[in-house]
Amino acid sequence: MKVDIVKYRWFWIGFSLAVLIPGFIAIGMCFVKYGTPVKLGLDFTGGTKLEYKFSQKLELEKVRRILDKHKLGGSNIQLSKVGEDGSQVLIIRSKAIKERKSTQKKSSQKERLDRDLITTFGQFEILSIDTVSPIIGPELLTSGLLALVFTLVGIVLYISYRFKRDYALCAIIALLHDVFILIGLFSIFSLIWGLEIDSLFITAVLTVIGFSVHDTIVVFDRIRENSKYLSKNKTFAEIANESINQTLVRSINTSLTVLLTLGTLYLIGGETTKNFVGAMFLGIASGTYSSIFVASALLVWWRELSKRKKVQPVNPSKVAAIR
Repeated sequence: MKVDIVKYRWFWIGFSLAVLIPGFIAIGMCFVKYGTPVKLGLDFTGGTKLEYKFSQKLELEKVRRILDKHKLGGSNIQLSKVGEDGSQVLIIRSKAIKERKSTQKKSSQKERLDRDLITTFGQFEILSIDTVSPIIGPELLTSGLLALVFTLVGIVLYISYRFKRDYALCAIIALLHDVFILIGLFSIFSLIWGLEIDSLFITAVLTVIGFSVHDTIVVFDRIRENSKYLSKNKTFAEIANESINQTLVRSINTSLTVLLTLGTLYLIGGETTKNFVGAMFLGIASGTYSSIFVASALLVWWRELSKRKKVQPVNPSKVAAIR
């Protein structure tokens, strides 16, 4: 059974735009609020993230006063309930908090902060302490962005060499489609839930780029091969549709295998990898969609547009003037 995917190409492109446009709006709002397309985590900004678990209810205003006392005003504070017993987790994101060195006799900034928290709210359990140097953070961001740029340039050069110009252009648009959908969704998550990205997000984007290009090239290669033998009897749209159907089962099976694995990891994996796995899941789902529905739809539209430009109607007045 063949599915006429090309026939409804404007529906598929419209669906993509319905996801992309809110994402672009969210990216713009993140630029206004954070100065970046997505809220950056400690990996990129530098600073300290502290997670404490308290057995009793906390008051946000009292926590702020304690932080102000220790010159940590402006820190990001999150409170969340973790149990029916009323226990709460306090997450503090701030500039780098100094800890005591082995040779230092005077109590450190963190020790003084801990003492005040115990005095005010009672004993707590330290869940995690993460500190990134303010120098290393920006370096990680620069390295990650350079990796993205070099990867994109390399892929563009390869596709341009391997395929015709229209194939390459449509593959690149589909690739950018997946990148912007992923960034747009995480921008929305940043605005709604305050989600922050770390260095693993860059890894996820790079992986999604590779997966998306691989899937698109498989479909385009089949279209190119079929065009050699079927172009005399069928239109390019029919050839593209047949090629997509020939690779459809393979594309869906491959993607489902990966998505099921990622879904399992997201549900049973640790908190530290949740954002990475979530980004991979969304990006690969988008990559599968774009390789089947978006890239081929754009290619058919491009060919039809080029054909209409070549077959221009002759102006009768010009013919009469020549005579």
